[in-house]
Amino acid sequence: MAIRRIGVLTGGGDCPGLNAVIRAVVKAAILQHGWEVIGIEDGFEGLIEPGRTRQLTLADVRGLLPRGGTILGTTNRGNPFAFHKVIDGQEIVYDASHEVVEHIGQMDMDVLVVIGGDGSLSIALDLAQLGVPVVGVPKTIDNDLALTDVTFGFDTALDTATYAIDKLHTTAESHHRVMMVEVMGRNAGWIALHSGLAGGADVILIPEIPFTVEAICACVKERERHGAKFSIVVVAEGAAPVGGKQVFQHTGEGRAVPRLGGIADRIGRQIVVCSGKETRVTVLGHLQRGGSPSAFDRILATRFGTAAVRLAADGGFGHMVALQGTEIVPVPIGDAVRVPKRVDPQGEMVQTALDLGISFGQ
Repeated sequence: MAIRRIGVLTGGGDCPGLNAVIRAVVKAAILQHGWEVIGIEDGFEGLIEPGRTRQLTLADVRGLLPRGGTILGTTNRGNPFAFHKVIDGQEIVYDASHEVVEHIGQMDMDVLVVIGGDGSLSIALDLAQLGVPVVGVPKTIDNDLALTDVTFGFDTALDTATYAIDKLHTTAESHHRVMMVEVMGRNAGWIALHSGLAGGADVILIPEIPFTVEAICACVKERERHGAKFSIVVVAEGAAPVGGKQVFQHTGEGRAVPRLGGIADRIGRQIVVCSGKETRVTVLGHLQRGGSPSAFDRILATRFGTAAVRLAADGGFGHMVALQGTEIVPVPIGDAVRVPKRVDPQGEMVQTALDLGISFGQ
C-alpha cells in the first residue's frame, strides 16, 4: 500500500504530551517519508462535521514539544457510532460511522493515527473493522491501558500530585491536621499509589482495595500515639468502601460523561467524627491534566509518535505502539483495550507500601 497522506487526531481527555506526539508524527511523516499530514480537530467529531481538518506542516509543530494540551482540540463525547446531533430542535443519537469512513476516503487519507485512551482506541478498533487503516498511540494519565508498561501523561500527572502532597505535608504538620488529597485515575489506582509512595502518604485508598473508615481512623490514632500529630491520606477518585459504591459528581445522564469525584470529602467528614482530628480536603482535579509534560513524557510521546509513523509505513494497521521494558513495540489494539490494567492488590508496589507501614484502609 502506497501511503501519501495520513490523518492524526487526539481523542478523550487531554493530557501532557499530546502535542509532543503530534509534533513527532508530523516531523517523522514529512522528513522520513514525504507524506502529507492532516490534523483532525476535536477528536472524531472532526471526521463527521465539515471544515474540521487542516494540513499540518513542519512550521505548525514548531515549539510544540514542551507545550501542554493539544493544538487539535479533543473531546470525550464524539463517538461516531453513537453521535449526538440536534435536528429541528430535537437531539437524536445515530450511527455516523459511515460518514467518517466516507470522509476519510474523500480526503484521500491512507492512514488514521488515533492518539487516545481506551475509549478512543476502542472507537479506532471499530473503524478498523470497517476497513479504515488505523494506528493507535496510547494516551492517559490514568495509566490503565493494557500491554504498555506506561502511557504518556502519567508521569507528569504523578509529578503534579507528588508536588501537591509535598506542599500539604508542611501545613498538615503545622496545624496537626489530617490532610486528604483526592487524585484522578478513574477505576485504577496508579496515580494514588505512586504519588502516595513518592509523597510519603500515611494512607492510600485505591479502587482495587476496598477500605473502611474505621481502619483509616485506627491508622490516624496509631500515628498520634507515636507522636505524629498529622496524617496524609491520598484518595483515588474511584476508591470505594467495603460493600459501598463509588462517588460521582455526575452519573452521566444525557450527553454528559459519568464523572467521579467527591469521595475524599465524604471520607474527610467521617474521619472528623471517628478520630476527632481536624481534617481538610484538597481535590487536585484537572491540575493533573494540565501544564508542560515532564522530560519522561516528552521523550515517551516522541518515541510513540515516530514509532506510529514507522508502524504505518510497515502496514501494521489495527495495532498501537506500546512501551514494554525499554523497547517500543506494536500490539493489537483489541488486546490492549479488552481488559483495563489495574493495580494488583498482591503486587510488589502494594507490598512496598505495606512494608513502610502505609495503610490501605483494610
